[in-house]
Amino acid sequence: AWVLSIGGFVGLLASATLLIEKIELLKDPDYVPSCSINPILSCGSIMRTSQAEVFGFPNPVLGVIGFAVVLTVGVSLLSGVHYPRLFWVGMQIGATLGLVFVHWLIYQSLYRIDALCPYCMVVWCVTAAIFWYVSLRNLRAAVGTRSGGSARLVRVGTEFHAVVLTGWVLAVSGLIAERFWDYWTTLLP
Repeated sequence: AWVLSIGGFVGLLASATLLIEKIELLKDPDYVPSCSINPILSCGSIMRTSQAEVFGFPNPVLGVIGFAVVLTVGVSLLSGVHYPRLFWVGMQIGATLGLVFVHWLIYQSLYRIDALCPYCMVVWCVTAAIFWYVSLRNLRAAVGTRSGGSARLVRVGTEFHAVVLTGWVLAVSGLIAERFWDYWTTLLP
């Protein structure tokens, strides 16, 4: 519940900020978004690509909608609401689609657009966390009190839940470091 509430809030904030920046850019093509810091950390160059509007509208619209739902679910869980199994199947589908989309965007940012968006990177992290914790919740519910290999795997995943997310962050950070290594080294004295 806390991960969904906090993740939903942070994701909603980042997505709303990106949407506002995109609207400003649409109103004024010379507008420089607040997240355009240098040649690599440059939201403006990303917002001008076709990848920023995959479905014919700005991608942050999906984030605003999706994270608003996640925030609502998280807060309702904190309030004591219990959702049926079918609801959690829907949450899993949404979280999985979000994670797949985020990984496509990571690839596009690193290897096609050659720029990073700080707000987008926040969305990447939040989406990964939401996917992981929704998956763990659903796996725990599916396994229940059973024993065996799958139950042990779920217990290990639950016990070391932060390790998986830390590994994901380190892997993506490593890809970023490797991809832009030539630029990062110019920043050193």
